[in-house]
Amino acid sequence: MKNRTGFRALVGREIQRFLSVFGQTILPPVVSSFLYIFIFGFSIGRSLQEVSGVSYLEFLIPGLIMMYLIEGSYGNASSSLFVSRWANHIQEILVTPLSYLEMVLAFLIGGLVRSVLTALGVYLVSLIFVRFPVYNVWIVLYFMIFVSLGFASVGLLVGLLSEEFEHISMWTTFVVEPLIFFGGVFHSMDMVPHVLKVITAANPIFYMVNGLRYGMIGVTDANIYLCMAVVMVFFSTLFAFSVYLFKIGYKLRV
Repeated sequence: MKNRTGFRALVGREIQRFLSVFGQTILPPVVSSFLYIFIFGFSIGRSLQEVSGVSYLEFLIPGLIMMYLIEGSYGNASSSLFVSRWANHIQEILVTPLSYLEMVLAFLIGGLVRSVLTALGVYLVSLIFVRFPVYNVWIVLYFMIFVSLGFASVGLLVGLLSEEFEHISMWTTFVVEPLIFFGGVFHSMDMVPHVLKVITAANPIFYMVNGLRYGMIGVTDANIYLCMAVVMVFFSTLFAFSVYLFKIGYKLRV
């Protein structure tokens, strides 16, 4: 790091930004996760047979954690960059001695911290309904960190492309959420017809969900090494592209 003080200050600003509105950023997904777990896992899930050798409730929880992990990191980065562009705060960042790599990393770390706090809250809520030992904590950390950083990078790209705040919502509604719901959060490959299996297998979020599911309960519909590779390629590509766009000043300089 060329400018550790400036980098820490920018990271601190990103974290303080979402903590100052805790009731709008962390609390809502934790509350909605309680409803998902109660309705789909605890109530309806009782009528389902075991999924891949575990109860449906155990199968569901890692998927929900991944869903909120993705939404938290993506939402934090996209809204933060868009507001900075809209209010011209980004100009103050661009004139600092921070490198473009440090700028992007600061935005990403803000998204990472928010998504991990949200995921932790969802996990604590899940303990009300079921408890199980984590199968492999290192795999869990791998997927939580790199998926969060990857979707924070997606959020930066959307924050750059969007001209109005409604555009962020459109990307969320028509791209991110469909990918999440078809990514195996609520179903295994054995529960859907062949056509949906093909669609699911082409969805990168499917590998993210199953990677975290393997780390938490030891169950997966995809090879764990393939899941890890998909996540790393996803993150590396989007991160490099985000740094490049910052470097050329795409929609940043006026």
